[in-house]
Amino acid sequence: MKRIIIALLAFACTISATAQNKIDMKSGKTLAAYFSCTGNTKAAAEKLAGLIGADLFEIKPAQAYTAADLDWTDKQSRSSVEMADPASRPAISGKVPDISKYETVFIGFPIWWYIAPTIINTFIESQDLNGKTLIPFATSGSSGIENCEKNLRKAYPDYKWSTGKLLNGVINENTLKGWIK
Repeated sequence: MKRIIIALLAFACTISATAQNKIDMKSGKTLAAYFSCTGNTKAAAEKLAGLIGADLFEIKPAQAYTAADLDWTDKQSRSSVEMADPASRPAISGKVPDISKYETVFIGFPIWWYIAPTIINTFIESQDLNGKTLIPFATSGSSGIENCEKNLRKAYPDYKWSTGKLLNGVINENTLKGWIK
């Protein structure tokens, strides 16, 4: 009897935790904001936005990145210099949509040096994201998203973060649906 009660309590806790992490896209507008240099994250963001009916916003740097800027093997390349400086906040080009009308904001990016590119910090810090659910998603050739999530939660602890996902390669609709649920 004691085992049954313990099992039921464990089950109830699991259901409760799952319900707390569940996001109802229908209760408010959703934005999929993304930064992409090579098109991989853009493709993931477009697929995600199309599937959930979210508005799409590209986080464009004021100065576009060239191939030389993205050469991670060159310690003097723009991306290497930015990522080495925790205070780096590359400027964003264009007007960011009115964030107040969104309840959920997916934030997409390629993983650079095991974390989100510093332009993601520019985006986050330029918005009033209080009370919104923030969900990171990323693309990467070799890294997982866990370290990015940990760093974003640490840098912005007052925001409501939900579990993110690495969306590499061909994005299967069923995979996305399973993650969103």
